[in-house]
Amino acid sequence: MNAIVISAVLGVIMMFCGVFTNSKPAVRTVAIIGLLALVIVNVLDMGGYHFFNVNVKGMLSFDIFGLLFNTIAFGSTWVYFLLSGRDMERVGVNLAEYFALIFFVLCGIAIVSSFSSLLMLFLGIEIISIPLYILTGSDKRNLKSNEAALKYFLMGSFSTGIMLMGITLLYGVKGSFNIDVIRMGTTSLTPMLAAGLLLLLFAMSFKVSAAPFHFWTPDAYDGSPTVFTSFMATIVKVAGFIAFIRLFEGCFGDVQKQWQLLVAIIAAATLFIGNITAVFQQSVKRMLSYSSIAQAGFMLFALVALNDMAKEGMIFYAAAYSLATIGIFAVLLKMKDYTFEGFNGLAKRQPVLAATNTIFLLSLAGIPATAGFWAKFYMLSAAISNGNVMWLVIVGVLCAAISVYYYFRVIQAMYFKEGDTQEIETTTGFKGLLIAIAVIVVILGIFPHWLLDQLHNFFYL
Repeated sequence: MNAIVISAVLGVIMMFCGVFTNSKPAVRTVAIIGLLALVIVNVLDMGGYHFFNVNVKGMLSFDIFGLLFNTIAFGSTWVYFLLSGRDMERVGVNLAEYFALIFFVLCGIAIVSSFSSLLMLFLGIEIISIPLYILTGSDKRNLKSNEAALKYFLMGSFSTGIMLMGITLLYGVKGSFNIDVIRMGTTSLTPMLAAGLLLLLFAMSFKVSAAPFHFWTPDAYDGSPTVFTSFMATIVKVAGFIAFIRLFEGCFGDVQKQWQLLVAIIAAATLFIGNITAVFQQSVKRMLSYSSIAQAGFMLFALVALNDMAKEGMIFYAAAYSLATIGIFAVLLKMKDYTFEGFNGLAKRQPVLAATNTIFLLSLAGIPATAGFWAKFYMLSAAISNGNVMWLVIVGVLCAAISVYYYFRVIQAMYFKEGDTQEIETTTGFKGLLIAIAVIVVILGIFPHWLLDQLHNFFYL
């Protein structure tokens, strides 16, 4: 509850900052300090220090899995503010409002990570989505941004209608929105339950850009201001998966075998489509958009397996994927040309940016000694331990091999091709933060068991 209340209050504070000051550095500093405070109060919530004892009537349930994810989401957003906060200033004059919208998104994320009622799931999803529609179209002078926002809004509204229809069918069968009541006595899928399950599956697949509900993603991510694409493709996407897992484990965990094959097919299609289409892209930004679809395919393994290893792997994947992708987008924001040719010779002009970008790309590709390798390893292991989807594991390994090609295209351009000598403006602090994130990615890749041991010892998922 700490995170929900404080994030909403911080959003309001940021709105008033825009009224009382025109200093962009001051607004950015308030946002960074506020988000750090949000991380601290969430950690205190995990330790049993609850600032707000609100009777939520069973509509929210604050467990360690959700609170731990909140900590990772808020921490990743804090890194995002530090790396890309200055780049938000270039989008428009409403800097305080951009930060306010992001805090409201974080409020929605805190809700979807802890819902026990389908009504709270709906509210959380909408609190996340509506600010994102605004951020996508925030560059009003750019027609691509306006088009992306319109497409995102229309498709998002349509998927919300599908979700509400699914919730309605479940309520009609069980007479309750509570996920525990819905699960109680559900040993087989009646036609009405099956219809509700399918509608919720399709709606949530849209929210996490799983195939074949991914068509909005490349246009929305490519048209959106790059600084907001970074946030949308990382923290927001992973939050969708946390809600996805919580929903299906809570409502349909006892009938997993009846829907597992369908989710496995969606995961395989997402991996195949995301990776194959990413190979043919000429823009690094659009390639990363399709790459995020492919990464969603791997995160779907947690839903397919739906066991303790899957949940632990999802937490690890959230940290590894978010940090690496935020780092890559931070480097991309410094580039004047988003095509692969724009990265030609970057290693000679900016060796620190090239080296850290290489580590982030290697992590996304799942190369050993990076966090991304272990993230994929835990997803595959969870699917293997389930025992029913070995074919999906093979598809995942093959698609991971395909992804190496388009990630290494960027590395090849940076180190093995000649480019222009135009300087890229960076600060020492920016480079230092990139190095720190790259070190964290490598440490998680070398000592993953240490992190998971801490999870078991202190948080016990």
